[in-house]
Amino acid sequence: MPSFAPLLLASALLPMAAPAQEAPLTTVAERSGFVQTGRYDEVIALCAQFAQRYPDAVRCIEFGTTPEGRPMKALVATRSGAFTPEQARAKGIPVLLVQGGIHAGEPDGKDAGFLALREALEGEAAAGALDRQVLLFVPVFNVDGHERFGRWNRPNQRGPEEMGWRTTAQNLNLNRDYVKADAPEMQAMLALVNAWDPIVYVDLHVTDGAKFRQDVSYQIEPVHAGDTQLRADGLALRGAIVDAVAARGAHPLTFYPSFVEEDNPASGFVDGVAPPRFSHGYFQLRNRFGMLVETHSWKEYPVRVKITRDTIVALLEQTAAHGSDWLADARAADARAAKLGGTAVPLDWKATGKVRTVDFLGYAYTRTPSDISGALMTRYDEATPQLWKLPLRDEIVPGRSIVAPKAGYLVPAAHAAWVGAKLAQHGIEFRRLDAALPAAEVEAFRATEATFDARSVEGHQRLDVTGSWKPESRDVAAGALFVPIAQAKARLLMALLEPQAPDALAAWGEFNNAFERKEYMEPYVAEEVAREMLAKDPVLKARFEQRLRDDKAFAGDPRARLDFFYRLHPSWDERYLLYPVLRTATVPDAR
Repeated sequence: MPSFAPLLLASALLPMAAPAQEAPLTTVAERSGFVQTGRYDEVIALCAQFAQRYPDAVRCIEFGTTPEGRPMKALVATRSGAFTPEQARAKGIPVLLVQGGIHAGEPDGKDAGFLALREALEGEAAAGALDRQVLLFVPVFNVDGHERFGRWNRPNQRGPEEMGWRTTAQNLNLNRDYVKADAPEMQAMLALVNAWDPIVYVDLHVTDGAKFRQDVSYQIEPVHAGDTQLRADGLALRGAIVDAVAARGAHPLTFYPSFVEEDNPASGFVDGVAPPRFSHGYFQLRNRFGMLVETHSWKEYPVRVKITRDTIVALLEQTAAHGSDWLADARAADARAAKLGGTAVPLDWKATGKVRTVDFLGYAYTRTPSDISGALMTRYDEATPQLWKLPLRDEIVPGRSIVAPKAGYLVPAAHAAWVGAKLAQHGIEFRRLDAALPAAEVEAFRATEATFDARSVEGHQRLDVTGSWKPESRDVAAGALFVPIAQAKARLLMALLEPQAPDALAAWGEFNNAFERKEYMEPYVAEEVAREMLAKDPVLKARFEQRLRDDKAFAGDPRARLDFFYRLHPSWDERYLLYPVLRTATVPDAR
């Protein structure tokens, strides 16, 4: 019989047929050569497909529902085994949250994030980084705005062919909403943040503006503001990201490239610290890193997506290398923040007049009058690169500082429900008082001037107040809230409840009723009251006559003259211009 041994040996030496490889999880953007971007159903599908393809490393979660009923999706990616917030905390695993599409006409973050995530999972980029961190990837924050799709939603942006809309279905700009948290989407995001407590929160954008060759800017806080140790960490992180993307051919900036004078490059730039309505201004108040990434709208879509992808990869690498140290520094910063009571705390920041000259990659341009607008207009020649030498003011110092209350704030019972809900959205600690505090020694803020904005801003009539905190004795009813300053989020608490903070609840008009005059004395009654007061009080009579001589505006204003007496009468509303929230130097008894 013939032997089959040689045949068996030969077959054993032949290469085995490789199993069919699954196609990579690509986006519409990749498959179109970054000419197009996908609709939101692609995000829903990819979220599930990544979890199915990489069961050891990815979970697809839903963390909210939009006003138009769409699911808000996030991918949890890690090879640390920490797929829940509790597991991440127990293992001491740092969390990096990368968010795209807060302005849904700027889809770079969505397409770059899926690309960077796939490469990290396949070991093609940031090798091993997911072993030492959790990546929370939110492809699209403003989901309803994303589905308001159109070709001309971003007229000064080069690609993709169609894109979403800047604002939500309720016409709210989510990147003005971090403190006031009006939008259901923002409330869902804050709940996600409170659960996972990311050490770094990255907000991916595309900036508008002039034509120039710089292609991305990075702003990180703490760098200029916030906890001192975290500033050093933030500066190192920013430098590492700049170096990484520059090594791959980008031209990054460390300040937002908006001219001091609109449309005038020669006016240069002013750096600063964003107020907490913005993501990168908000997270430094929580003692965490907030990072704003802005690719430049005049760069073509493939270029922008590449730079954003490179940025995400660099962030994964940096978080893997330094995330544990950042967590330790953040815990120490939390402890320091809990001791801010009785110390001066900046409410905002400003650039000094100190100027330095920076090199800026621009184009040749002219500024000539326009026969269309009648204004001086800038025209750029993209065929002629130029190196601009421009002024930059980037020395940042505190603007307004306020001494923090020694113990905390008292929110009266009349406002406890809605203020308590707002504090809870931000994860701020407070407790309800079961017993009244009669004649409590507190600090009260009375405005000497209250100015209402003439226009609506994000559906609010904003308020600017001038005044100060002064000791008073006031009754505090049961049901009031005590909000201690001795907590990790002390800076955020002050940003919410100090009436002169730029994005305080008061600044957004939430307490406007307290600064509106509701009761009046009829002029004929005020006339009688004034004559009685003048007849009884010669000192008052002398004061009134002196005011008439010295103040022409007062002398010529009949209402002001009558109000002079009404304000001294017992019928005057003593709560007018009184900010309802009080401050206390002592912790109320828990009972």
